[in-house]
Amino acid sequence: MAASYKKLFKMLIDREMKSKDLAARAGISPATLAKMKKDGATVSSDVLVKICTALNCTVNDIMDVVPNKNEEF
Repeated sequence: MAASYKKLFKMLIDREMKSKDLAARAGISPATLAKMKKDGATVSSDVLVKICTALNCTVNDIMDVVPNKNEEF
């Protein structure tokens, strides 16, 4: 399984917020957000909590868990 953060980046667009502004507000590095733009990137739960706190949302609002291309259900 992999994580997809497409919801997060759509939320930023909808809120007219730049990634660097979120990084500053959440207290995380811009490099972490750049890493998250790649599907399947792994970040700690601490990072997710910081982002959700900064955006006043839940983890379900910013990410999806998706199967890897080779996984079957």
